[in-house]
Amino acid sequence: MTRTEIEQRVLAVFRSNFEIENPKLDDNLREMHNFDSIDAIELLLEIEKMLGSELTQEEKKRAMDIRTISQICDYIESLIRVRKAVPEN
Repeated sequence: MTRTEIEQRVLAVFRSNFEIENPKLDDNLREMHNFDSIDAIELLLEIEKMLGSELTQEEKKRAMDIRTISQICDYIESLIRVRKAVPEN
């Protein structure tokens, strides 16, 4: 999945699941869009769907400091790299 595809999918999730129409990639989601911990959990579930695999507890903990869509995309890219490097059994 390319960066552009990741951004498009993440933005689609924000439109459909969180009713945030046009967030900027660097908007602070918590401050500008009232994105809370319940929303974060729902987003993690959507990321798992995108990846086709569950996140580990460590991967979920890493997500706690994410504040922007750009950071979400960076996070997803890093998860994809790890999954490509470590084949599933």
